[in-house]
Amino acid sequence: MPELNLQNIDQISRDVSQQEIVFSHLLDDLIDHICCDVEDEMQRGLPFSEAYQRVKQKMGSSRRLKEIQEDTLYAVDTKYRKMKNTMKMSGIVGTVLLGFATLFKVMHWPGAGIMVTIGAVSLAFIFMPTALGVLWKETHSSKRIFLFITSFIAAASFLMGVLFKIMHWPGAGFILTIGALSSVVLFIPTLLVSKLREAEKKVKRPVYVLGAAGLICLICGMLFKIQHWPLSSTLMIISIIVLFIIVFPWYTYITWKEDAHVSAIFIYLVAGSVGLIIPAAMVSLNLQRSFDKGYYIIHEQEKAVFSYMVNNNKAYMTQYRDSSFYPVINKLHSKTNEVIDLINSIELKMVAESEGKPGNPAEISDQIIRSENGQQIKFEFISNPFNVEAVKDFLLPGAASRLELETALTGYRDFLSTTISPETIKYLNKTLDPSTCLPGKTPEEEKDLMLLSGLHCLALLKNSLLAVESYSMNSIANH
Repeated sequence: MPELNLQNIDQISRDVSQQEIVFSHLLDDLIDHICCDVEDEMQRGLPFSEAYQRVKQKMGSSRRLKEIQEDTLYAVDTKYRKMKNTMKMSGIVGTVLLGFATLFKVMHWPGAGIMVTIGAVSLAFIFMPTALGVLWKETHSSKRIFLFITSFIAAASFLMGVLFKIMHWPGAGFILTIGALSSVVLFIPTLLVSKLREAEKKVKRPVYVLGAAGLICLICGMLFKIQHWPLSSTLMIISIIVLFIIVFPWYTYITWKEDAHVSAIFIYLVAGSVGLIIPAAMVSLNLQRSFDKGYYIIHEQEKAVFSYMVNNNKAYMTQYRDSSFYPVINKLHSKTNEVIDLINSIELKMVAESEGKPGNPAEISDQIIRSENGQQIKFEFISNPFNVEAVKDFLLPGAASRLELETALTGYRDFLSTTISPETIKYLNKTLDPSTCLPGKTPEEEKDLMLLSGLHCLALLKNSLLAVESYSMNSIANH
């Protein structure tokens, strides 16, 4: 009867040990069982290599030995069995609740908030800790425990950050940042090191390094987009190019170039890639296009109204150039332009502070231009439209620029009182009140008012001034 030599037994032992069989006595039993099966195949005249390959084919999945260990643990270890059942139930419940919460959120049905809260908490604080315990029970690998812990921290932080963001709770940005940093600094490097240590996969090492770099860019890009930080689009474009144009085809070619049939792992890899790229695209579209189609369109409409009213008032002055009251309306026009020029200077200071660093305003060239109808803001060139310091420093009650503007409006109203009737002045008083367009609360109450909102307030004030000018000109001409 053919027998295995020591070299053959060592090869089988190494292969079985690589499957992380840690349950007592099971490792020796599995090695002995496989050796017996190989010797049975060798009795039929097969050399060791062919006999061993046939035994591995009979076992089926490469995880078959791990599955045997898991089944054994499940049968004899009560604690492991409870953890695994809890892991399965919490994973199913959390995933189902998050799925329905997404549907309810999209459809604006009641109950979405409670479902997303329970689902996220179940996954973060029940599923993941029990999954960590199950993985430790199955591997007892001190080398991989750090990988498990970092993956738990990253995933739990990300889930809680998303929950806080959806529910508009304070601290969402901080939690998301912790999750992203733990992924970029801890989890991905640890995973990369574990992959690079696999000696039999040396040919894949460049792919792993490039894939890790792409994942880091993708995570940072999504975080930057959610936090409205600069360079988000650049990072996401780089990550998409690296992951789905370079890494994915390269890894596929190396892994399955000799396979005649489509592997199930390949299908999961495609599904996972779609699962990465679709959320990234939706985050980008949701956080960028919502402002492009919302804030920016409103500002463009305000600019169109401003240009129309400027041209209308100019035409009115041209019409009455030879009239006896032309000097009065010409002086009114000059007074109006003085206040608008002051507003333009405040806009310029706000954008300069937003684009620069604290205490060091930027030089503005592309963001604000001069046209025949006055100053125009190019919102698409503003890199930090969500800055909150600019409004606090220039528009809130008590700010120097706000006081200067209030003084100018008071002087403008006093001038009008000398040119038009008291009844008309009374009618226009509310329009000329700064608090009608500008923030009226204290700095503590309006501390998060962003640049775009402040510029919107100033645009409304300018259009209100032009409306007052037009109304006053008409009142002067008719009296």
